[in-house]
Amino acid sequence: MGTTNSFLKKIISNPDIILLLNSIYDGVYIVNTDRKILFWNKGAELITGHIGTEIIHHKCSDNILNHIDENGNLLCTGHCPLMESMLMDKGVEKKVYPLTKDKKRIPVLTRVGPIKNRNGKIVGAIEVFRDISKEEDLRILEEKFNELVKKYLSSTTYQEVINQTNSDKPVTTQMREMTIMFADVVGFSSFTERYGAQEAAAMLNEFFAICVSEINDHLGDIDKFIGDAVMATFIDANDAVCSAEKILSKLVLANKEREEVGREKIQVHIGINSGTVIQAEIGAIDRKDFTILGDAVNIAARIQEMSEPGTIYISESTYSRLKRSDNFAFFEKLAVKGRKEPISVFRSL
Repeated sequence: MGTTNSFLKKIISNPDIILLLNSIYDGVYIVNTDRKILFWNKGAELITGHIGTEIIHHKCSDNILNHIDENGNLLCTGHCPLMESMLMDKGVEKKVYPLTKDKKRIPVLTRVGPIKNRNGKIVGAIEVFRDISKEEDLRILEEKFNELVKKYLSSTTYQEVINQTNSDKPVTTQMREMTIMFADVVGFSSFTERYGAQEAAAMLNEFFAICVSEINDHLGDIDKFIGDAVMATFIDANDAVCSAEKILSKLVLANKEREEVGREKIQVHIGINSGTVIQAEIGAIDRKDFTILGDAVNIAARIQEMSEPGTIYISESTYSRLKRSDNFAFFEKLAVKGRKEPISVFRSL
């Protein structure tokens, strides 16, 4: 540990190997067992914008690439795919989001394998990665299309329900990448005390009507109403943010009308997070809900709790998926129970 093995030196100094690796469009880099980067090919330069002289001789822990996984976990300072590959002596495949030189995140599919010397000892690892932005766009488009079909072809949906009812098989539990949005009314309890239950219910219905309209228009799904809050899910993080922006925009108009007739404004907290969730049927035999569960949901709720009224707060995991992120700025780090590293939170400008 701590030195460059002679076997690795021969690899990275061989002109034929360098020529071959630089002719590959995919990004390729080689590290020793300390995760010190010894080789960085032309493909990696094109994908990330980082040239070899800026990367070579740095360690992963220097965090130049600042890789995060689909749940926003920072990988470079912890147990990354390179470390897993070398420790477990196996190939590892993972989707990660590195930070490019121009401070944008892109999705890449990375494959890592250990490098062994002639005696079978692991002396380093090689990582090959490619930009999968277009594949991710296609996946999101296909999933959105499927959800759209389910939403509007009611006869098909009805038949699916009938088939499920007549089947002994449970609804499929699956892991999915989704974006979760929480929108919560500010000070609902005190509003109810001041104006009574009827006015409070009317206010909530006005708020929920705006949310349902915009969430549906942006291909989202209302997972549930939780008291004075809405929990919605989206396949595409961009749709979630657009939906939140439209909700706030409509509330501005609604509040103007409310103030004109002497009614109190509706103010909301909005928090958004993206990540892997469990989608499952939860409940008892006579009462079940098809819902989502997991750390990504809890983080979205935490972000909503910390947000200021009338402002959208998002996690770095959501931020990394946005096509247009210039209207968000870093706000602060948020410590989350059960996670080693705090998560970065961004707020709308």
